[in-house]
Amino acid sequence: MQKNTLPKTYDFKSTEERIYAWWEQQGYFQPSNDPRKPGFDPTKKPFVISIPPPNVTGELHLGHALFVAMEDLMIRYHRMKGVPALWVPGTDHAGIATQLKVEESILRTEEVTREEMGREEFLKRTWAWKEKYGSLITQQIRRLGASCDWSRERFTLDEGLSVAVREAFVRLYEKGLIYRGPRLINWSPGLRTAVSDLEVEYSEEEGTLYYFKYRIKGTDEFIPVATTRPETILADTAVAVHPEDERYKQFIGATALVPMLDREIPVIADDYVDREFGTGALKITPGHDPNDYAIGQRHNLPVLSVLDEAAHINASGGAYTGMERFAAREKLWGDMHKAGLTIKTEKRMQRVPRSQRGGEIIEPMISTQWFVTIKPLADEALKAVDDGRVQIVPEHFTKVYRNWLENIQDWCISRQLWWGHRIPVWYAPDGSMFCARTEEDAYTAARAKLSADVTLTQDEDVLDTWFSSGLWPFSTLGWPEKTPDLEYFYPTAVLETGYDILFFWVARMIMMGIEFTGEAPFHTVYLHGLVRDEQGRKMSKTLGNVIDPLEVMNEFGTDALRFTLLVGSTPGQDINLSLEKVGANRNFANKLWNATRFVIGALSEPVLGNGDPSEFDEWIWAETKQLVSNVERLFLAHQYGEAGQQIYEFVWNKFADKYIELAKPQLKNGQGITKKRLTHVLDVSLRLLHPFVPFITEELWTHLKTAAIEIGMESSDGEWPEALIVAAWPQSPSFTDRDEHAIRTFRVFDEVNKAIRNFRATNAIHPEVRIGVLQKIDNAELRASFEAMRGGTITASGIAEEAYQIEGPDFSVEGSKEYFPIIINEVETYINPHFSGTVISLEEKKMKLQQELTAAQNQVTRLQKLLASDFSAKAPPIVVEKEQMRLAGFVQTVERLEEQIKALR
Repeated sequence: MQKNTLPKTYDFKSTEERIYAWWEQQGYFQPSNDPRKPGFDPTKKPFVISIPPPNVTGELHLGHALFVAMEDLMIRYHRMKGVPALWVPGTDHAGIATQLKVEESILRTEEVTREEMGREEFLKRTWAWKEKYGSLITQQIRRLGASCDWSRERFTLDEGLSVAVREAFVRLYEKGLIYRGPRLINWSPGLRTAVSDLEVEYSEEEGTLYYFKYRIKGTDEFIPVATTRPETILADTAVAVHPEDERYKQFIGATALVPMLDREIPVIADDYVDREFGTGALKITPGHDPNDYAIGQRHNLPVLSVLDEAAHINASGGAYTGMERFAAREKLWGDMHKAGLTIKTEKRMQRVPRSQRGGEIIEPMISTQWFVTIKPLADEALKAVDDGRVQIVPEHFTKVYRNWLENIQDWCISRQLWWGHRIPVWYAPDGSMFCARTEEDAYTAARAKLSADVTLTQDEDVLDTWFSSGLWPFSTLGWPEKTPDLEYFYPTAVLETGYDILFFWVARMIMMGIEFTGEAPFHTVYLHGLVRDEQGRKMSKTLGNVIDPLEVMNEFGTDALRFTLLVGSTPGQDINLSLEKVGANRNFANKLWNATRFVIGALSEPVLGNGDPSEFDEWIWAETKQLVSNVERLFLAHQYGEAGQQIYEFVWNKFADKYIELAKPQLKNGQGITKKRLTHVLDVSLRLLHPFVPFITEELWTHLKTAAIEIGMESSDGEWPEALIVAAWPQSPSFTDRDEHAIRTFRVFDEVNKAIRNFRATNAIHPEVRIGVLQKIDNAELRASFEAMRGGTITASGIAEEAYQIEGPDFSVEGSKEYFPIIINEVETYINPHFSGTVISLEEKKMKLQQELTAAQNQVTRLQKLLASDFSAKAPPIVVEKEQMRLAGFVQTVERLEEQIKALR
């Protein structure tokens, strides 16, 4: 791919675009086992993700960055595991969002409204806009490193998916599961269309609570009622009180008079009424409130709608007919005040439903729309989760999913828009209705039924965007045709998305998948959280805390952003993001780059001999094997963030900071085995990191491979494939007693040297000053290991070689007051600062020993509590055993320190 020259610093700007283009050109994003290519094997099970299609109007935000990074991690992992991996990309036509953008553009540039232009011409303009701007979001997704199979890219309005949408609609209609009728829906007066719950955002705003009198007919008495929307009084059809409320019992069954209209309505009793809230009485407006609608259904109340499509008062509003809703509110309240029907007003905070698109207040309204009778589909979707065909991660969202589906209402699927899948229903002049897959089929049915040629008119409405999105996992693979892609790649494997659309999208895909294919569309639903700012606040332009991922990538690189999002993620939990974290992970990329430069440089040096691996070589390879096992376990448990954190800590702390430093003296001696360890550990590290940070790892691995091949060095698994993206994922090796010994021994070595370095720092001993050290180690095996690691101890702790002794159990240091003792597990270390002229008093010795004793006792207490908890039952046995060994070591340290303190008295 390029010459083996690794620059001093990593230039991500010149690297990322080049590497991505090369990957795509080589065909690495396509599945290794493909029905469209020769040699296809249908028995190989694939791993498939359908991308949550971003809006074709969209621009990249952090939500996109998170799901792209997470899904790309899953795809790259399975690709490296040798599994045929397919990530199906595409975009959503985004009915409301796209139509609004085009409308605004035409109005701004041509001063023509959509209605003035006409439907046919407007749709032509919208398609032209889509062709011009629709690829922006996909280019930005590519920038994130998404290894999608772009040859299979789909769009929810392309012809294949349109066929699927019409097929699904007709099948549901023919089963009697689709109907048209009046129901309460969310209405956007500005957009003049029904909108889904997802397109309604609630904000806490100061509002007014209006208290007024509901007069009882034929008396001077009244029931006090409060409302936040006085204009809806004109559509009231009842006053409700609690059946056991002594204040109002006598009015149940009486007739109340609607203020200013004097229309008669009943006083009813219903347990829904909260006696402690407000006045304890409710005005019931089934045509403009979902809770009132439910009460109205129970009591068979008439449903009145007092607003038209523009949210102006309609003919039901008497003298207020034609007034805009808020103007009507002010006029009605003023008239009621003059009539002596008002009591008081008070300010209060309230949740206000606003349009996600335009910010206007949404009106619950009765409207004639198309609906899906959804309960039969919801029941099947519930069974799929209950019987384990679909697993939701994290598991606690299963309860949320079940609650939604058990209380589901019929789904309003029609929208009063022009851009979208037009409802496949045609009307004859006599009102006859024909649901068909094509206009030709509709005419055929009309001629058969009416025995005459008629002109049919298609329904003006389009389908809710979520209807086509619900078909996404199988429509993108060719359904309703039995295509080779559908036969092989469906059902898909994982659906990864935000928890906020579990119901709006995920549940509907499960319902649709089971209904139309007989199978759940995926076996796992992985839910990520929302990306918030570093203080945990939702990002918004109002707060000024929005982070633009494109700007972040321009400053820090794509890998730094990806790694920050992935390592910070836990299934179902929100992520607090700061630029400081991204900057820190850019530093990690630099650390990785410098470590690789060192290894490549080492490979160019001559080898004087191979020899046996040192204790340090054994240790780093044992740690590498343990890391591979841990990462595999965490990946299988969907704990990708923790896996990334462990790789980070290994590469930074163990490999770069410790092993490379310890390897340097060995390399000076020309040890070939050390070069091999450096190469293999780096190779494994880059493979494990690749799904997290694909660009820098591909670049570094290519250089490492070239340098290794030049000297005949094999890779960690014996193979150097053409690219890291298709290299084999490290296999979980068997972990031997020898490996455990190497890790345990090095842990003691590391703790001892940390203690010596802390001693030097505390006593302000200059780094260049050498000190004397005597170590007494009773355990013969550990003593032999420390002898073997002698050079590492001298280097790590700044010890004079001639003043470093390692002794056995028969050696006595009593009476040597110039030595300062440090007890770490089975190693008694005695420091002679006098060797360098440093003097430490007996009292200082006692104080330092006491501090070490307190620290060791705290560790004993902590570990005892940990091992007594459910940690022992939940953690892997090897982890539990490690903590048990640590406890035993600290107990031993406490005993020895107590002896040392006693000896100094």
